[in-house]
Amino acid sequence: MTTLNVNGQSHQIDSEPDTPLLYVLRNDLELNAAKFGCGLGQCGACTVMVDGQAVLSCVTPLIAVEGKEIVTVEGLGTIDKPGPLQAAFIEKQSAQCGYCIAGMMMSAAALLKQNAKPSDDEIRNALRTNLCRCGTHMRILAAIRRASELMEAAELPAANRSAG
Repeated sequence: MTTLNVNGQSHQIDSEPDTPLLYVLRNDLELNAAKFGCGLGQCGACTVMVDGQAVLSCVTPLIAVEGKEIVTVEGLGTIDKPGPLQAAFIEKQSAQCGYCIAGMMMSAAALLKQNAKPSDDEIRNALRTNLCRCGTHMRILAAIRRASELMEAAELPAANRSAG
């Protein structure tokens, strides 16, 4: 039995220690945002955060994440109340087919956790393991810049926020 902390909730998982985290997230916990792309850690569609770092869940065994904090896109917000990163991706219409977007968001979330105001080069570097076949890269970059702005605004005391 393995204990996982996913999106702030503890889960008891009865799987082999070498089972890829992606399989547990999708099959056992029914968290389907992380996608199976290549299965080789080369496309980034399966990216999640583990202890604040972007991790490719298709090549990460369960045993490597026991006792660590795992966050998936589902942990960033809800349909009714999207988090700043999700809201920015929606606002900038960053998804076309949407297959890569969860992985892109999680790589971006890890970056923004470490660097609240990244440069375009830093954003590109953080997304280097995430592939997008639809070519929405410029909108994805814009969304991450916008998320940085939204997150900064959310940290200001209400009296100091501009109306618009």
